[in-house]
This record gives sequence, C-alpha cells and structure tokens, in this order.
Amino acid sequence: MLVKISKWGNSRAIRLPKALAEAAGLKVGNEVDIRFQEGEIRIRRARKPRRYDLDDLLATVPEDFEPEDWDIGPPVGNEVW
Repeated sequence: MLVKISKWGNSRAIRLPKALAEAAGLKVGNEVDIRFQEGEIRIRRARKPRRYDLDDLLATVPEDFEPEDWDIGPPVGNEVW
C-alpha cells in the first residue's frame, strides 16, 4: 500500500489508512513502538505496561472525596485494633 509522507511542523508524518489500522488493532490514542531495523521502519503496538506514580494518582482524587464507611465485621483472630 503506497502512502505519501507529509510535513507536520518540523517532523514528517504518515497517515495510516483506516483499514490498515483496524487490521493491526490500532485505535486513536494507542501508543506504538517505532524502530528503524534492518533497513526498514517497523511500527508495532506498544507492549510496555504503563507505570503509575502514586502522587499523580492521588492528585486526581477530588478534594470533596469522602471515603465510604466499611463494615468489616468483628475480629475473628488476633487482630490488633
């Protein structure tokens, strides 16, 4: 399949035809891994799991958040409360 390379700011861009993206299981917003290897440009779906930072996650909690009261039942062993 032939496609044209376009200019995008100071970079170059290639548009993936919809049918090709669907066949590869790619959706808008997906991350991909792009490499130049053995004389070819290779694009693969990113396989690296995201790493989360606790401070970043806690920053997304609304200020008015109130945790629910949980009834965990009476002690059943040697728990210390």
